[in-house]
Amino acid sequence: MPVSPARTAAFTVVRRVFEGGAYADRALRKELERLEDPRDRALAKRLAFGTVQRKGTLDWVVGRMTKGHLEHQVRTALWLGLYELLFSDSGGEHAAVSAAVELAKPSAGHKVVNAVLRRVAREGVELPDDVHPAGAAIRHSHPEWIVRLWWNQLGAEETRALLAADNEPAESVLRINPLVPVAESELPPGRREGDALVLDGPFDLGGSALFARGAILAQSRAAQGVARMVDPQPGERILDLCAAPGGKTTHLAALMGGEGAVVAVERHAGRAAALEQTARRMAAHNVVVVCGDGRTVNAPELEEPFDRVLVDPPCSGLGTLRSHPDLRWRMTPELVDRLIEEQDALVAAARARLRPGGVLVYSTCTINPAEERVRGEVREQTLPHRDGTDGFYTARE
Repeated sequence: MPVSPARTAAFTVVRRVFEGGAYADRALRKELERLEDPRDRALAKRLAFGTVQRKGTLDWVVGRMTKGHLEHQVRTALWLGLYELLFSDSGGEHAAVSAAVELAKPSAGHKVVNAVLRRVAREGVELPDDVHPAGAAIRHSHPEWIVRLWWNQLGAEETRALLAADNEPAESVLRINPLVPVAESELPPGRREGDALVLDGPFDLGGSALFARGAILAQSRAAQGVARMVDPQPGERILDLCAAPGGKTTHLAALMGGEGAVVAVERHAGRAAALEQTARRMAAHNVVVVCGDGRTVNAPELEEPFDRVLVDPPCSGLGTLRSHPDLRWRMTPELVDRLIEEQDALVAAARARLRPGGVLVYSTCTINPAEERVRGEVREQTLPHRDGTDGFYTARE
């Protein structure tokens, strides 16, 4: 029985993530380019992201129902089939089992896949209760260290709600760019909140003429709040110390009406070049990109002090686990410690660039008190289960 293009694409994405170290969103983007039917693209995304998200739970089930070593392709096929049976309504039990068995071939392990999935379809699976962090980690498929972090920070009830929200699809949001005129009738259906447009349904952003014109950009409501907290004024000098991919940079330029200067620092040359293209596309002509490390960079554009500085440093990203499903499996406490050192160095560099009385805004897309390196008078923490958007910490001093 042939396997559907969507399931084949999802299988490929999951293998690339866990065997090749690929980022889920990038691997998925490549596979979606091969699919012509929008329904196939939607199903491939749901299966791929869902399987990556639920890997912890799925592996727990596999460990209880199999013995010995499983080849990579067999384990991945089993994960995909289990995800469809336990968490998805993508096409019925028979299709899920048959596809997983075919994907496991030519390995003899396809017989294990068949046996496990038919048993699960017949008997179901009883997952651990989430009354304690260890059980919650398995039931909601998060590393236990993240569960315990939030358990201590938010309490048991809120943590369970947050864990559940992390496994739901993120809302799809555009930012409308006032620097590029657009009629309301040209916009896709959705709910307006200022410059934010929360979409009612799927939207092909990359293929949109509005995107090509620079009239829209994908950006979560939480991320859009960062530039508004900076509150840049026309004619000011603004520094964005960690700028790529440019959503906040171009938002700063738009809030200034294109007047003044936004100096955007990005240490990776390729990302800096992409940032320049984004600024041009979005008519953010007052953006100047400087390639360098924000902690140590020197350039003529940085010689004069700035009225406002935005520090949006590398962080653990624990507030974005819905849209980056593999991040929960990549991040570790040791990596967080190294990120905190970098955050502190960037904050020190930002303060040195400010004029007397200037404004510093610090923002991270995470939910972790240890990464709140600036405790300004104005602070905001968004939470996915409470606010329906990414988890961001933003502070202004």
